[in-house]
Amino acid sequence: MPDSVTVSKRGSVAVIALNNPPVNGLGFALRTSLMTILRFTLDDSAVQALVLVGTGKMFSGGADIREFGQAPPPETPTLPELITLIEASKKPIVAALHGVALGGGCELALGCHARLATADTRMGLPEVTLGIIPGAGGTQRLPRLIGITAALDLITSGRVVTASEALKLGIIDEIVDSSIVDQAIAQALRMVERPSLIRRASDLDNHLDDIRRNPDVFQQIREQLTKRARGFEAPYACIDCIEAAVSQPFLEGLATERQTFLRLVNSDQSRAQRHAFFAEREAGKIPDVPKTTATRTVQQAAVVGCGTMGSGIAMNFANADIPVTILETSQEALDKGLDLIKKHYAATVSKGRLAQSDMNSRLRLIKTTLHPGDLNQADVVIEAAFEDMAVKKDVFRRLDGACKPEAILATNTSTLNINEIAAATNRPERVIGTHFFSPANVMKLMENVRTDHSSSETIATIMKLSKRLSKIGVLVGVCNGFVGNRMLYAYRRQADFLLEEGALPEQIDKVIYDFGMPMGPYAMGDLAGLDVGWRIRKQQAANRPAHLRYSTLADRVCELARFGQKTGAGWFRYQTGSRTPIPDDAIRELIESISEEQGITRRPVTEQEILTRCLYPLINEGAKILDEGLALRASDIDIIWMYGYGFPRYRGGPMHWADTIGLKVVYDGMSRLHDQHGAWLEPAPLLQQLAKTGKGFGDL
Repeated sequence: MPDSVTVSKRGSVAVIALNNPPVNGLGFALRTSLMTILRFTLDDSAVQALVLVGTGKMFSGGADIREFGQAPPPETPTLPELITLIEASKKPIVAALHGVALGGGCELALGCHARLATADTRMGLPEVTLGIIPGAGGTQRLPRLIGITAALDLITSGRVVTASEALKLGIIDEIVDSSIVDQAIAQALRMVERPSLIRRASDLDNHLDDIRRNPDVFQQIREQLTKRARGFEAPYACIDCIEAAVSQPFLEGLATERQTFLRLVNSDQSRAQRHAFFAEREAGKIPDVPKTTATRTVQQAAVVGCGTMGSGIAMNFANADIPVTILETSQEALDKGLDLIKKHYAATVSKGRLAQSDMNSRLRLIKTTLHPGDLNQADVVIEAAFEDMAVKKDVFRRLDGACKPEAILATNTSTLNINEIAAATNRPERVIGTHFFSPANVMKLMENVRTDHSSSETIATIMKLSKRLSKIGVLVGVCNGFVGNRMLYAYRRQADFLLEEGALPEQIDKVIYDFGMPMGPYAMGDLAGLDVGWRIRKQQAANRPAHLRYSTLADRVCELARFGQKTGAGWFRYQTGSRTPIPDDAIRELIESISEEQGITRRPVTEQEILTRCLYPLINEGAKILDEGLALRASDIDIIWMYGYGFPRYRGGPMHWADTIGLKVVYDGMSRLHDQHGAWLEPAPLLQQLAKTGKGFGDL
């Protein structure tokens, strides 16, 4: 009997167990074994009923994503064929669920005649997050079981539900608190005695009731997805297939679903979203820091600075149930920061996403102080002070003396040389960068920056802490701007040059937004605040290469005290209480005057030129970063740009997108731009090498 599926007899009931650790993935081998055992068992006259169960920690995590796009071995059944066999069985088949039943695992359960679950079970059809739809009957059976409205919510969002919600919706029949297999066997035997208890999802018509009540439900859902799913194909394909459950007979609906699934699984979007799925898991693997590396336990934390970033970072610790002390230089600054924290929590409570009692518990975990000595019990201290090297070095000298010797000292700097900051202490091996993205309590990325002396223990502790704070930690090296901002500079630099040559901020922003970014570079700058970048540029001015082109545009905007939304004007102007950017004639006139000062004749700039000129240098800078060893892998860069800067997930990040369009296309484009616009656009050696050998960043 094949090991990936086992069968045992409990009287007249056959218990079939999925046994493919760690998640009982429904890969080629398991499906073949399961089909063989099902046929044998269904033909066995001594078997009156069947129970389907998973071994280990769960029922089934679903399909083996690594097999997508691969040709299955001969005679391998599809998952729809397996589920059709189960549902058509005249013998009762009960699913005994525990752990998780996701994706294909959930669809397998939907094909059974009854579903029992333990209280800790979670269920869902998250295929949409991989750029596909449920392809084994999920879009046809779930609506018939729980209704159109509920099915649309679950399938288009990919939301995972608890056992209690699954019971309320009607996905499962019962939550059991004793042996799940024993209870499933008892249920199966009851169904043998009373065949009327057998329910096949394909025979139900709950979905029709919703349509009678609300004939416009599909159009309403499409409209609701306009913002949330902008640019994504899969959510709309989910709606189309669920609509087919209403407009087509069951078998035709299954055929529509299958055709749609096969089309999507071979699409660029699905490949990109699957790339993102695996990239997240790879990011935590550090070649020179093995999994067995000892880590320090973080029982208490501290944050230096209670401004926008510091308050958000402190909230992350409180959210993770870690006591945190905030150090500031004045009571006024502390009070202002605490008010901001309370305001953020209160807004979450008002939206129903946090209980008032939980807010109160988190606030109790946050302490404040004006005395560095009060940080002497912190296991990790994160500095979020003014973005100035002299200030940060002074802070770290004081922290080095105030904190216990084994404490990790981290900086939230977004650009400064952390090796220099570490040198201000007597513990450089315990200094590291933890670059949170704003707003720090919302954004999921932590760009963790190792210095020349950061120990393996320090790195491993901070990477583990990232997970505990519900962040995705990506390890990078020290350079100006690290990975994310260094690439951003290359992108923004060309956008500013395009303004001088003939474009306007609203034109560039529209092209970048239409590409899939949440906003263009100028609206994003206004949102973040323009003054911080201006301050950094002034600090760097003395070391700026004199022979390279530099745009003074951003500096000139700041000289007018236009710092973005917070001052009501930046690259755009803003009406009181509104965040909607409004093109401003004053900025247009400023841009035109600077073009004239520099002797640049303004010209029409096309959308394609904007896209190429902004994004190809972004990719080119990523290639330099990889070549310099500042990022461990191209997929790490993709994670940084998807989670830190909103690069569309359906494009898989800038490096994956470059592979999709072809590195020769990017290299040839950079070569032309270099010829036209000079040294900033010289193709990276790694880009040239990969393009000429026909390889991609994914091959590194």
